[in-house]
Amino acid sequence: MAKDPVCGMDVDEKAASHKTTYKGKTYYFCAPGCLKAFEANPQKYLEK
Repeated sequence: MAKDPVCGMDVDEKAASHKTTYKGKTYYFCAPGCLKAFEANPQKYLEK
């Protein structure tokens, strides 16, 4: 399981339909809203 960097929810990498790659690493999201928020400002969520 991966952790959604926006909301902290556990996400199954194999079943995730929302994902993106940032600086060579793949991030998984529970919903399109979390993906959109991350893509708008990735550093905000990685600095937690």
